[in-house]
Amino acid sequence: MNLGESAAVGGFFALRTTPPKSGGAHRPLALLYAGEDGPLHARVDRVAARLGAPERRVGASVAHLGLAARLWSTALGPAALHGCFPSLDPAELSWDGALTSPDDLWWAGSDTRPATVAALRAAVQEAHLGPLHVALRRDGHISPRLLWGNAGSALAGALRELTRWAHAHGRPEVAERAAVLVAGLLDHPDLAGTVRGPRLRRASCCLYYRCPGGGLCGDCVFDHAPRTGLEARPPAP
Repeated sequence: MNLGESAAVGGFFALRTTPPKSGGAHRPLALLYAGEDGPLHARVDRVAARLGAPERRVGASVAHLGLAARLWSTALGPAALHGCFPSLDPAELSWDGALTSPDDLWWAGSDTRPATVAALRAAVQEAHLGPLHVALRRDGHISPRLLWGNAGSALAGALRELTRWAHAHGRPEVAERAAVLVAGLLDHPDLAGTVRGPRLRRASCCLYYRCPGGGLCGDCVFDHAPRTGLEARPPAP
């Protein structure tokens, strides 16, 4: 398994296997999931301040979307490229929320898993996203629907990047394998319906539009940013 090739797909796919040269305050994600919430609180504070978020849950949503994208990408990239992926055990995967990719995640493990839907679901959705959602709800009020919508959007985004890379490098089998895996992952009660249609447009909103000058994400459920506090009808899938 060549993690360097996966990193070439894009920054979100990069996974460090040695301590970052820049240093950092990496802590195993297992500690966060067990209740060591300080690093996550600090990350939400940092994102909310940078965006000028009018509500803490907006910062929490954007921070969550970024970490969910990293987790899906570092697993799906090698899975599609090589037929296996890093185990990403939360005790062996350390995170520093003050850093950006590739320095934010540091994997100290060596085990790999076969590229199956079940293995990917266990490694990312069950071992990381479920506990991460619980941790974010300890931080403040944020709906499970929004968090799973972010998770589905992050997974769809990883598929788009892999498809783009595969077409640019004459590797159609990579795009095909990624599409099959993502279709299987989305066929789960927590993720089903989070993205819709051939473009995998999300069915909920990450709330980024609420930030000053935020606008809409490329896969946003809205065609136009709604006025704050007003209901808006999502477009048809």
